Amino acid sequence: MKIGLDIMGGDYAPKANVLGAIAAHPLLSPKEHLVLIGDTQQIKPLLSENGFNPDHFEYIHTEEVIGMGEHPTKAIVQKPNSSISIGFNLLKEGKLDSFASAGNSGAMLVGAVFSVKTIPGIIRPCLSTFLPKLSGGVGLMVDVGANADCKPDILLQFGILGSLYAENVMGINTPKVALMNIGEEDEKGNMLSLATFPLMKDTQLFNFVGNVEGRDLFNDKADVIVCDGFTGNVMLKLAESFYVLTLKRGLKDEFFDRFNYENYGGSPVLGVNAPVVIGHGISSPLAVKNMIMQSRDMITTGLVGKIQAAFK
Repeated sequence: MKIGLDIMGGDYAPKANVLGAIAAHPLLSPKEHLVLIGDTQQIKPLLSENGFNPDHFEYIHTEEVIGMGEHPTKAIVQKPNSSISIGFNLLKEGKLDSFASAGNSGAMLVGAVFSVKTIPGIIRPCLSTFLPKLSGGVGLMVDVGANADCKPDILLQFGILGSLYAENVMGINTPKVALMNIGEEDEKGNMLSLATFPLMKDTQLFNFVGNVEGRDLFNDKADVIVCDGFTGNVMLKLAESFYVLTLKRGLKDEFFDRFNYENYGGSPVLGVNAPVVIGHGISSPLAVKNMIMQSRDMITTGLVGKIQAAFK
């Protein structure tokens, strides 16, 4: 198994990514190898400073980087030697089993679709994020930013993708899938949710439990919450602010501590032909370590193959 990691992506690259790789190494089996993609002249001194044997990793050298503010499609096309472009080429060629980066998220989405392609039958891939539950568990929300505008059949597919991830990677048996709405009643919502609800109600592809509201994000009414990417991204950014606000107010609370993005690593891209994880731009070493472990779990569970089988 070869797990690809973009060392140059993110606000604190390359140091945070290198330290995250070092932290992940003891948790990987001898057959699970990290491939670091980036400037080896910056990577190896950081390994040396931390007393880490560089022979534990494999390296693909490049000095070109896609900046956080660059146009995603233009950057992928115009910078074929960037760490993100190289990572996706290796993934496409089967020389990597997964690829993760805390770099330009738009470039990561474009790169995934251009290289390993969308799984046949899937209209649009989606981004997912994790929701801490008051009961102690964790839920999943899809989509959180890849698709601002959606149609009912796209949301139906998001339900399938989220259910498969929750069951296979998160270990939730028969995940409860719900549609985010402005009310629990069947007839509530805008045109999109009103058209989506009957599709989900009639499907046998996942365990649909009806509509949920914003106040249900962190309870146990659903394991997977489906929404368009515009709504999901607004809720994600709001949820992320809870942790920051508790720190600013000097509050210590175990539940709100679980809103720290570092605990989850990154956002899996669901619906493409290989495991891809997009990390937060401000990813710390802990976040990078968890992003690597998340990539490993997506490989070992055979998630992509199970999604491909579901959409045949």
